[in-house]
Amino acid sequence: MRSLANLSLSPEGLAFNPATGDTFMVNETGATILKAIQAGSDLGDIAQVLTNTYALPPETAQRDVFDFHDRLRSFGLV
Repeated sequence: MRSLANLSLSPEGLAFNPATGDTFMVNETGATILKAIQAGSDLGDIAQVLTNTYALPPETAQRDVFDFHDRLRSFGLV
């Protein structure tokens, strides 16, 4: 978790990386995933939370979590 540990997230979904000055917005689902990753949760466990919270099919939740994680990786955050 390189700079992800220092990433600040507002209640409105504004994420700020103080190391780079970058900002971006995440929706409610993205915020849920981001907070769980910051807390050290396993990606599979996060997908299960999305399945339960948002009544998503497990395959959709898993794809969404892994896609979001890949996006964080492309930004150099994980």
